[in-house]
Amino acid sequence: MCFYNAESCALHGLGTDESDDIVIRLDTNGFIDWASSNASALGFDFASLLLMPHISDLAQPEFADEIAAYCTQVLEGDRQGGWLEFPLPEREMDDGEGRLVPNWYALSLRAISEGTGAVQGAMGLLRSAQHKHALAQDISAQASSEPVTGLANRKTFCAALTRLIGSPSSDNVKPNALAVFAIDGMRAIFMQHGQSTADEIRWGFSRFLETMATPTCQIAQLDEERVGVVIEGMPLRDAREWAGGVIRTFAELTIPSRGRAPELTASAGLARLEVSADWTMRQAELGLVMARAGGGGQTSVCQPSIPVTRGHSVERAMETALQRAAQRRG
Repeated sequence: MCFYNAESCALHGLGTDESDDIVIRLDTNGFIDWASSNASALGFDFASLLLMPHISDLAQPEFADEIAAYCTQVLEGDRQGGWLEFPLPEREMDDGEGRLVPNWYALSLRAISEGTGAVQGAMGLLRSAQHKHALAQDISAQASSEPVTGLANRKTFCAALTRLIGSPSSDNVKPNALAVFAIDGMRAIFMQHGQSTADEIRWGFSRFLETMATPTCQIAQLDEERVGVVIEGMPLRDAREWAGGVIRTFAELTIPSRGRAPELTASAGLARLEVSADWTMRQAELGLVMARAGGGGQTSVCQPSIPVTRGHSVERAMETALQRAAQRRG
């Protein structure tokens, strides 16, 4: 068995700027016949193995074919260098917030040739790509969440509503309801105490709703005041009772002393999931307006002004309007 160090790897065009880079050597069939001592990070004890793994064995199964094809191209002289990224199999790591995420690495290979030009194998570098993928996940999470509370934002929430309304279970077999909550007088709180206090209240109210939510609830921060909660599998009447209990509990928690009114109250508007995400949101938000108009600290349901049967009447009206508009343009 030959010994290869970082210098010999650099001679074959593979940089070694990263101190944690793992150096490997492959035989002509793509099997690892040597690896640097830090290769234990990959989950293999190469020193104790009788049969060394193929380079594709380092990746999760769905990436194995791509790794194997890349190795074949290098050994056949059709490709040199470049980087290919893949997650390690069954080697998840903690992202620092208690979540297990795939452990990503990047692989670069170059063929080793004799003086005659015959390929003897390949030298390679394995470099951690975890930071890059963790950053991409953070960007994706930030794009779909509200920055102060960490809840899903309105766009993400509406997409979830659309999926629920369009699913077979929405056909009155499994009723779903939407509740839109808001702390009463939030604008006055902002004007009197400033943005920092308002943000603290928003954050605390979102955590409170998460505590009160059932396992089937989906929660999102719709804007600076309103929080949306989808309650799956619950009829509108039951959802209103649940929302009422949430509002009463919140009021009880904000009573400063016996005999005094709560310092903070909240209201909620509710609607049945039907027709479309926009329709449902509008009905729930109108319910919230009605609840606040009644003095706040209560729930309200805004009944549709037209009969709705799975939204067909609304859809037909919209189609007719579009057809008439097209005819006028023609």
